[in-house]
Amino acid sequence: MSISFASTQTSSLRRTTVGVAAVGAAATTIAAATMRAAGVHLAAHGNIPLAAFAQLTLAGAVLGGLLVAALNRRSTLPRRHFIQIAAALTALSCVAPAAGGDDVASKIGLIAIHLLAAAIIAPVLARQTTR
Repeated sequence: MSISFASTQTSSLRRTTVGVAAVGAAATTIAAATMRAAGVHLAAHGNIPLAAFAQLTLAGAVLGGLLVAALNRRSTLPRRHFIQIAAALTALSCVAPAAGGDDVASKIGLIAIHLLAAAIIAPVLARQTTR
């Protein structure tokens, strides 16, 4: 019985991760396209391709899903630890655009996109923790 529960839980986490990754990727790409249309260059040592926003958001969501899976297996407080780690990684992810953005508008725009991705992905994945 516990094997089927674990299998169902893993399957649910996979579906949730894929779904939230798609929503997050779409949202960050739309945000980037909108900012570019408004005149924000979104550049860090050169132009960032629009597809990169989707790709990196997908990668971040998958890594978040893997983190949830690992914490569900190994942690006594997986939700608490996931939220702490996700907050720290979100803050850390904002350092690169803050340091490397070509101008102030790029820095603000890139940080806003990082925060948008985190605001979409982290709460959904946090609900997938077992405790």
